[in-house]
Amino acid sequence: MTLEDLRVFAAVCATGSLSAVAREQSCSQSAVSQHVKRLERELGLPLVTRGSRGVVPTHAGRVLWEAATTGIAGIDAATRRLRELATGDTGEVRITTGATSVRHFMGAGIVAFRERFPRVRLEFRTRTSSRDCLAAVLADESELALVTFGDPVPGIERRPLLTLPWALAVSAEDPVAARATIEPGELADLADIGLPGNSTARAQLDAAVGTANRANTSVADWDTAVLLAELGAGRMVVPVMPAWTTARHPALRLVPIPALPPLSAGWACRSWKALSPIAVAFADTVAAALDR
Repeated sequence: MTLEDLRVFAAVCATGSLSAVAREQSCSQSAVSQHVKRLERELGLPLVTRGSRGVVPTHAGRVLWEAATTGIAGIDAATRRLRELATGDTGEVRITTGATSVRHFMGAGIVAFRERFPRVRLEFRTRTSSRDCLAAVLADESELALVTFGDPVPGIERRPLLTLPWALAVSAEDPVAARATIEPGELADLADIGLPGNSTARAQLDAAVGTANRANTSVADWDTAVLLAELGAGRMVVPVMPAWTTARHPALRLVPIPALPPLSAGWACRSWKALSPIAVAFADTVAAALDR
């Protein structure tokens, strides 16, 4: 059993096709099949079945596939770390998050990191939900994700960065704008803009309020919600961002909802110990910038 055997086997399970893996690796389909057969001979169990719908892992194959995927991700992470240790301040950091998070929480940290590590490549991959961000980390498409914290996810380690209070975003001309506070029980009748149903923040809000609001408009990010509120096109419960000041948004009012538990967000990764030193440096730099 070799690492290459496991890589090829994992790729076959992921694609469900010997020919697709062969094209990707510029080799013959027979060569791909030999990697799988070598594993089957060594383990004494069939690992895949072949049919009209392609290649499907058996129960034993799924067990090995899961272990191989985890192991290969760890080896790849360690390899990147060793290369960066050998070359110094070069390398890359792959980060997944939403566009709102980059805009509101990472700007100062990115500038500070760039000044310190000008040769490091930063790769940002935006997603529309925390769930998608965590899936990218689990698939080793990204090393770090800045996400909203929901229920713990197996295989993910988290580090909190910030908590944000909730408010109802409304137009300055809205009668609700004069309110000092709003109670959670009122939101079902007041808020008519909502997040998509698969949003972690949406699930937290629905649980806290006790019922989903009557949202007739859905947005994928907080900045869009604030824009619609400013235009008088609706009201939405949002976490209060530092940049949403009256000076920058004179037509916006954020009416506090103090009884709602604040939104918690932070870094997520597969393992902090397995992160490359340069990825840890990026995470720490962003955290330090937020603390200022």
